[in-house]
Amino acid sequence: MENTENEQFRDSIGTINEEGKRSWVFPKKPSGKFYKYRSYVSYILLVFLLSAPFIKINGNQFLLFNILERKFNIFGLPFWPQDFYLLVISMIVGVVFIILFTVIFGRVFCGWICPQTIFLEMVFRKIEYWIDGDRGKQIRLEKQPWNADKIKKRLLKWFIFFVISFIIANVFLAYLIGGDTVIRYITGNPLDNIHTLISLTIFTSVFYFIFAWFREQVCIIACPYGRLQGVLLDNKTINVAYDYKRGEREEGRSKFKKNEDREALGKGDCIDCKQCVVVCPTGIDIRNGTQLECVNCTACIDECDHIMESINLPKGLIRYASEDNIAKKEPFKINARIKGYSAVLLILIGILVGMLFLRNNVEATILRLPGQLYQQKENNIISNVYTFKVINKTTKDIENVSYKIISHKGEIKLVSNHNFIIPKQGLAEGTLFIELNAALLKGDDIDLEIGVFSDNKLIETTKTNFLGPRSYR
Repeated sequence: MENTENEQFRDSIGTINEEGKRSWVFPKKPSGKFYKYRSYVSYILLVFLLSAPFIKINGNQFLLFNILERKFNIFGLPFWPQDFYLLVISMIVGVVFIILFTVIFGRVFCGWICPQTIFLEMVFRKIEYWIDGDRGKQIRLEKQPWNADKIKKRLLKWFIFFVISFIIANVFLAYLIGGDTVIRYITGNPLDNIHTLISLTIFTSVFYFIFAWFREQVCIIACPYGRLQGVLLDNKTINVAYDYKRGEREEGRSKFKKNEDREALGKGDCIDCKQCVVVCPTGIDIRNGTQLECVNCTACIDECDHIMESINLPKGLIRYASEDNIAKKEPFKINARIKGYSAVLLILIGILVGMLFLRNNVEATILRLPGQLYQQKENNIISNVYTFKVINKTTKDIENVSYKIISHKGEIKLVSNHNFIIPKQGLAEGTLFIELNAALLKGDDIDLEIGVFSDNKLIETTKTNFLGPRSYR
């Protein structure tokens, strides 16, 4: 960027004043084409975020992240601790996708999709505009003494903020413990679930603190993605950017004068109205170039386009563009870095899809009981005792389940002495004995392959180790 006379803005963030105290941001209410599109996207995502933990597919919650019970549902597919590798790959796919998206489009995720931005800009700020008014009225109200009017507006706003924070906390809790569980707790006596009530109170307080006071500081200070973008962006990344070539020209910015040929005089199209600054929710001046605080919300684009239209100058002084596009008029091109990230993403997606197809609906483990040696029985029979666990990942009970040895001739005896049922999305566990003729032992232990059958149909296989006496080697 050519205009680098004042670089002090890079020494501190826009929401901290010279004394190191919080500089409260009172953004002007945005309007325009991009704000309208963002509103549509936000409303769709709000409906999704608020309803996802209460939607069910084949009896499974659409999204569930039950960390305490180590049970997860992704798009209606249940994942157990044994499927943790799939969750890890899924998270890696998500991270690589965000990295690729950031390399191409900058921090557009923050302005359009991030739940923090959606709730703050499309819910809490709109309530604030409704109660306190636009930027000018909010500033006057802040300076106003605590009279009846200010107290009434503050109490009304804080109460509505608290109610919405409480609703968000319930939805957040539904993602963690299940939508049905939350509904049961809400309709029941709160004192019967005092631990959940305490958790709900903590979540509500956190959300209230974030949206009522901390606000844009989350994006500037707390969010690691904001720091990550500084590493990922380059001159070819498409960002919300100010066209300083057109805005400054030879003579720089100057106030608007009617019937003036600014181009002939060498004046830039920027009339220094600062409307792009007052509309910014993080309080920055986009004309200073790419900054950490910018979340690509497009509010400055809409405001600048409105000003340009009102003075009969072309729109697009602030627009989605790369540094090379502004400085060199170069169009966007797919470079080696984008190709590399895309290749990695496609490979990871392929691996994930393949693993999902290979994933079994039933998973069994048979482990020899720790500390127990073999037993010698009549007719040269060696017996080992085992514990078994079978997990049913489907939404239906699996009945008449039994074990059979596939790799060797032998017999499996369940302690319960009959076939069992594996409940839907549950597990069955117990104890069993495996008996083999000592003549089959080629050493002091052998590996066995065990089949899990339901109604005599093989549904899963597993392996275990069988221990015998050394004298039969």
